[in-house]
Amino acid sequence: MTSLDRARELLAEFPVADGHNDLPWALREQVRYDLDARDIATSQAAHLHTDIPRLRAGGVGAQYWSVYVRADLPDPVPATLEQIDCVRRLIDRHPADLRAALTAADMETAREQGRIASLMGAEGGHSIANSLGTLRGLYELGVRYMTLTHNDNVDWADSATDEPGVGGLSAFGREVVREMNRLGMLVDLSHVAATTMRDALDASSAPVIFSHSSARAVCDHPRNVPDDVLERLPANGGMAMVTFVPKFVLQAAVEWTAAAGENLRAHGFFDLDTTAEAMKVHRAFEEANPRPVATVATVADHLDHMREAAGIDHLGIGGDYDGTAFTPDGLNDVSGYPNLIAELLDRGWSTTDLAKLTWKNAVRVLGAAEDVSRALQTTRGPSHATIESLDG
Repeated sequence: MTSLDRARELLAEFPVADGHNDLPWALREQVRYDLDARDIATSQAAHLHTDIPRLRAGGVGAQYWSVYVRADLPDPVPATLEQIDCVRRLIDRHPADLRAALTAADMETAREQGRIASLMGAEGGHSIANSLGTLRGLYELGVRYMTLTHNDNVDWADSATDEPGVGGLSAFGREVVREMNRLGMLVDLSHVAATTMRDALDASSAPVIFSHSSARAVCDHPRNVPDDVLERLPANGGMAMVTFVPKFVLQAAVEWTAAAGENLRAHGFFDLDTTAEAMKVHRAFEEANPRPVATVATVADHLDHMREAAGIDHLGIGGDYDGTAFTPDGLNDVSGYPNLIAELLDRGWSTTDLAKLTWKNAVRVLGAAEDVSRALQTTRGPSHATIESLDG
């Protein structure tokens, strides 16, 4: 039996619980949520990284669908609600394949039924517009993690890719973390500054996650996780979910991507734009400036390092499909996960460890957040704090 055969066999029992997929935003950008125009029941390989046949081929058993909206939108809350509506419509449209999941138990039920547990994560604290009531509303609508920032700072937290604002988390930012703990919403530290990571670990009484981040020691990009933070995950109980985005995993791609982004902006596009028009500009740039190519082995190098720093009980996978213009060779779309598992098998990873990486850790962490929430709700009610009252 080949390593790839063994990988597929393992994924049949312990499928991938992926921390981050931007399909809803891609559907907004490409077809304004017209699900007939991008019917994921059939192959959408010409347009998307994600569809149901390829999710099945990739051994995906749970997916956190990102309900991301751009931070520069004048009113991000209704846009976030539209993203949530998109995910709900996808689940309703494909009941044989997708199952709404709100809890760790729901994830296990979906696995038993042979369906893909569908959870939601809000990517960026701008989605709550400095309102803890809005945070609670998102939780009631099914959002089970929130990334504290996206690429830009919010008023109460610093981003990895912006200039320092409040020096990590402000007092209100710490209250956001505490309220997320009380709700049972996972605190996601992808995209945040290292100072914010450390402040959140200090403030959180529940496990945190990195929904789609890799190791800074392997690729020195501010979006990645420093070793001192990885080393704190065992005490916290949280997990770091390795991402596949070439500019976060391959050092040579960091500089190339910065230049490609500048080229997009010079042509009037947002630097994360993956529309057809933007991709034409990208391809022209790539023809003149060949793109450094990441591979499955590149991603495996990060996992090897992260296992040393954090331990196997604190790792997962968050591919960031449909949120990136480029993907590594062998991980071209959501069908590629078996290639990564096969690579890790060849490197001597045990099936026990791989089952934790793909499935068990993600279920445990969500369940642990639920346990913390139940305990906290016996001691305090919803926070009525405002950013004005805490930050002045």
